[in-house]
Formats: sequence, C-alpha cells, structure tokens
Amino acid sequence: MPRELSTATFKAAVIDAGHPVLVSFYADGCGPCQMQAPMLEALEARFRGTAAIVKVNAEHNPELVNLFGVRSLPTMILFAGGRIARRFAGLTNGHDLIMAMLTSLDDC
Repeated sequence: MPRELSTATFKAAVIDAGHPVLVSFYADGCGPCQMQAPMLEALEARFRGTAAIVKVNAEHNPELVNLFGVRSLPTMILFAGGRIARRFAGLTNGHDLIMAMLTSLDDC
C-alpha cells in the first residue's frame, strides 16, 4: 500500500528523495481513484527499492493541490531529481506508468 503523505512530509519524501517518486493525488469518494489504486500497489511492489509510490489525499492537503495545479482526480505526478518529470490526469493505464517510471530511473 503506497504511503500517505501530508504537506508536512511531502518535501522530505518527494523533493529531497534520491530516487524517482510517483505521487498520486486522490480523494476517498473518487471512483476512478479507487480503480487506480490496485495499479499503484502493483507499481509499488515492482519498483520497491528503486523508486517510491506515494499518495496525497487532495481533500486533506489543499496546499499541495494548489501548489501543483491539480484540477482532476486522480492526478499522478512523477518526480525525478526533485523536479516534475511527468504528469498524468485521470485514470491511467499501467503501461504508461511503467514506461514513465523506467525512463525516470534512467534520468536519476
């Protein structure tokens, strides 16, 4: 299960990380977010030790939602080297997420 971050823990876990981090912005009542969750769990298992998959509850962390311009849920933002490498809005297929993660590993 991806670790949940807050505004207070975001910088250390994402920006200062020495590896790629995929951040999933979600809400508890969001159907597509619930559909995306199993894929994120599979990605977490696949990339454990080389990259991180984390989640941010958009309803509880409006500062991060505003900071990163999240307009729809789910939104996933891939960070590599502390910078945004790729953005995905809406339900995203696993192949696209895997390819982005592999590319980000090459960039770090």
